[in-house]
Amino acid sequence: MSKKIAVLPGDGIGPEIMAEARKVLDCLRDDYGVALETEHALIGGAAYDATATPFPEATLNLCRQADAVLLGAVGGPRWEALDYSVRPERGLLGLRSELELFANLRPAILYPQLAAASSLKPEVVSGLDIMIIRELTGGIYFGKPRGVHKNEQGERVGVNTLIYSETEIRRIAKIAFDIARHRNKRVCSIDKANVLECTELWRQVVVETHKDYPDVALSHMYVDNAAMQLVRAPKQFDVMLTDNLFGDILSDCAAMLTGSIGMLPSASLDKNGKGMYEPIHGSAPDIAGRGIANPLATILSLAMMLRYTFNDAANADRIERAVQQALEEGHRTSDIYSAHTIKVDTAGMGDAVVAAIRGQE
Repeated sequence: MSKKIAVLPGDGIGPEIMAEARKVLDCLRDDYGVALETEHALIGGAAYDATATPFPEATLNLCRQADAVLLGAVGGPRWEALDYSVRPERGLLGLRSELELFANLRPAILYPQLAAASSLKPEVVSGLDIMIIRELTGGIYFGKPRGVHKNEQGERVGVNTLIYSETEIRRIAKIAFDIARHRNKRVCSIDKANVLECTELWRQVVVETHKDYPDVALSHMYVDNAAMQLVRAPKQFDVMLTDNLFGDILSDCAAMLTGSIGMLPSASLDKNGKGMYEPIHGSAPDIAGRGIANPLATILSLAMMLRYTFNDAANADRIERAVQQALEEGHRTSDIYSAHTIKVDTAGMGDAVVAAIRGQE
């Protein structure tokens, strides 16, 4: 039976990079018989322009009916003057919340061909392979009360609430421990338990959950130290378990260790493994429409979809090998270009990956 993917190109470079992912999907369907169908919908600024909301009901319905969601990017300066409630990012947060996508998986892998593109010395990052597990539907991004109001003195006060329940912490911890079992069996839980009571509870519940995973080593690290350690000695980490805010920051930090944020995919999963898959780089409005965006993060997000939602490791591996082959052949978009490599545009990189897929036996 064919699986249905809701495709949400979004804003900025979203439509450009999504076009390259579609090439890969078409190749898998036509050449290898992978039963996948797609249907497009609006989200973010593009949705607001067409419907006056960044998250139309039709988009939500499609995403609920689909087996998985593939997202491009949302946002851009043209929508920054809008009221907070209808900014493009509200569409993304709404999608995560409505689909209960609580587990965000962000791998940070340095491909050998890009060691020189990292901001750190090759000997520090060569062989880097970290999986950051970020809680995605709780914490300070969703906690209430929130907002800006005036106090008794008439001064404006901004309020955001960091809140986590025991259930929310336990379920994301289980995801981290389960994934670690298939990697190097090490989890480092990130918190700020020395000053934040909410993350003190986080640490307590993670320790309790760990009792069911005696084969996995557990360590703890304060978030400020974790940021430093990512730059000092990143290969010490295997699986990093974080809350919503810390994961947002640390995963972008880890992205730059890999040579370019344009290389990193992500998965956001519900309790049944249904997921939304997206690159972590955002809409990049400064390069939108120029045909120079790196589509590899989106293509690798498609590989994650096959692996985590459709349980199709063979074709996920096929895509990942093709990305490696395209890089090995020297193809580079401008964000990862260096001397003695071949500069290609967005479409050129997509074509190189498709050619590499078709070249596999």
